[in-house]
Amino acid sequence: MDGDLLVLGLGNPGDRYSGTRHNVGADAVVELARRHGSRLKVDTKVGAQVTDIRIGARRVVLAVPTTFMNDSGRAAAALVRRHGIDDLSDVVVVHDELDLDPGRMKLKVGGGLAGHNGLRSIDAHLHAADFVRVRLGVGKPPGGPDRGADWVLSKVRGAARDELDVMVAEAADAIESIATDGVDAAMQRYNQRA
Repeated sequence: MDGDLLVLGLGNPGDRYSGTRHNVGADAVVELARRHGSRLKVDTKVGAQVTDIRIGARRVVLAVPTTFMNDSGRAAAALVRRHGIDDLSDVVVVHDELDLDPGRMKLKVGGGLAGHNGLRSIDAHLHAADFVRVRLGVGKPPGGPDRGADWVLSKVRGAARDELDVMVAEAADAIESIATDGVDAAMQRYNQRA
C-alpha cells in the first residue's frame, strides 16, 4: 500500500461536455485535486491533465484524459508505464454508470465493462479489467437504452445537478478512503449505503 495510486476520472474534453452526466468521473477527480490544494495541468506526453497529491502516506496521481471517452485507455496505459504500476489494484477508474440510480455510488474491483466505451478502451490498452472502479450512478435514460448517448451527454441542472454534485463529493471521499484504508475497507464502507 505504499506505492503510487493512479486515479483516472473519465469524461469528454471541452466546454460542450462540462456539466454532463458523462463527466461525473472527471468532476470527482477535479474535486479531489481542489480539496488538496492542487490543480490538474495538461501533460501532452500522456494525453491527460495530471497532478499528484499526498493522501496519508501515499502519493496519488490524479488524471483526466484529454482525449474523448472512447480513447481513455491511451492515457491510462501511458500513466501506468510512467509510474511503474504493475498491480492494477493501484489503478482507480472513476466513471458514470447507467445501471445505478442517479446519485448512487458503488465501488468494485474488475468485472464486466457494461458497454462503457471508456472502460472498454482502458481494458484494451491495459489488457486487463481488474482495476478498481468508482461507479457513479446517472440512471437509465428516459425513453429506453437507445437514448443513452443523449442522456449522458446532456447538461444537468437544478435538483438533478445537486444530486450529482453530492455524489461527486462522496466519490472524492471514497478515493481518499481507498488511498488510506485500502479498497476492501472502502468497499465495505461505501457499498453499504442505500
